[in-house]
Amino acid sequence: MHKPRIIFFDIDGTLIDMEKKRITERTLDALRRLQQNGILLAIATGRSPLIVPKFDGVEFDVFLTYNGSYCYDRRGDIFASPIPPQDVQTLIQNAAALGRPVSVAGRTQLLSNGTDDDLTAYYAIGGRAPVISDKFDEVSRGEVFQLLMGCRESDWPAILKGTSGAKIAAWWDRAVDIIPTSGGKGAGIRKVLAHYSLTKEDAMAFGDGNNDIEMFQAVGHSVAMGNASADLKAIASEVCGTCAEDGIYHYCKENDLIYRNFQK
Repeated sequence: MHKPRIIFFDIDGTLIDMEKKRITERTLDALRRLQQNGILLAIATGRSPLIVPKFDGVEFDVFLTYNGSYCYDRRGDIFASPIPPQDVQTLIQNAAALGRPVSVAGRTQLLSNGTDDDLTAYYAIGGRAPVISDKFDEVSRGEVFQLLMGCRESDWPAILKGTSGAKIAAWWDRAVDIIPTSGGKGAGIRKVLAHYSLTKEDAMAFGDGNNDIEMFQAVGHSVAMGNASADLKAIASEVCGTCAEDGIYHYCKENDLIYRNFQK
């Protein structure tokens, strides 16, 4: 295996155990050691920059947020691709026709025009609650990188009806992230690799959901978590242990990406 120069990590179900809602000590240790070995660490998430968690003793180098629609590093923006404004308004109208509230995600604000059980539960995965605001309309007419709404897969055609610049990125069966067609984790990774003059073969990724499929296709080596979806495992280079079993730590140790001695 080619030693990676950058590794992309999904958050929920990959770095953070979905049941315990925390990162394990061994996973943290692996991240620190990877960085000490000169490997760039990148977050690749559907989350907003506002709700990307901080990890003790680890400062990530690169962030792909909103499923790759907004990517940046410590020095500034790398890639910013908002949804076309007309499509944003059409999506909000389509959601209303389905009786569904939505959240709009800008660079610095994540606001909702209401909530329901599915949207509230979706936010709770990240330890947050929807912020219902009378500034929703104002933010929705600005730069919007993602919309979030509760729904079922059967609703997807109705959600996207009349739009041409938006697509769905889903990793949960009760809600979706709606992103620009030019976005996606794969597109974000390609922009990041070009920014750092790296090749696909220089990149590795860990993930667990179907919104990680594009990410896996954009890197040279992909590792699905033991708790990953069947679709993701089917295209992964390898499968490691689950998040709860410290799958990332053991994989990195067994493949000599980190030191072999573990100090808790």
